[in-house]
Amino acid sequence: MSQKNRHPFQAMALMSAILSQLVGTLLIGIFSGRWVDQRFDTEPLFLVVGLLLGLAAGTYFVLRTIRQFFSGE
Repeated sequence: MSQKNRHPFQAMALMSAILSQLVGTLLIGIFSGRWVDQRFDTEPLFLVVGLLLGLAAGTYFVLRTIRQFFSGE
């Protein structure tokens, strides 16, 4: 899809997809890390690991979404 054929709603959809992917993966990482910490009594370790994994997964999904958006698929 060329740049001239894009509508503002497509940009809004892209931004909402980016936001939901980043927030969703971060929340999943944080809450799963807290759950593992409570289960094994290792207070901040898996919270930090879950946060970093959530951030990495969110970045991957955002880059994949942006690549699909600009490739015209």
